Amino acid sequence: QVQLVESGGDLVQPGGSLRLSCAASGSIFSINGMHWYRQAPGKERELVASITRGGSPTYVDSVKGRFTITRDNDKNTVNLQMNSLKPEDTAVYRCNADLVTRIGSLYYAMNYWGKGTLVTVSS
Repeated sequence: QVQLVESGGDLVQPGGSLRLSCAASGSIFSINGMHWYRQAPGKERELVASITRGGSPTYVDSVKGRFTITRDNDKNTVNLQMNSLKPEDTAVYRCNADLVTRIGSLYYAMNYWGKGTLVTVSS
């Protein structure tokens, strides 16, 4: 079994910063892309940032210059540093990973989700 567990969500004032973390654990052979999604109340889920195994990041336009995604391949973790937060960043943030899991002598490419962490930006 594989688990993704997020942490770091909180209530923060506009202009503030938060750092989200996601740790993957379990029968992991390797992790390829790691991603952060968010979903605000009444809105569709949105891909916020992605990072390849080699460390190349991509961002949705609305967070460019404010958010930074990083990963540690040795620890199977991905982080999202969020600066200059705005009320419209309020959402549940979920970690997602494309990984290869090993079960016995077989390897499977699978996609896993964390349960999410709530970020609220409000004064």
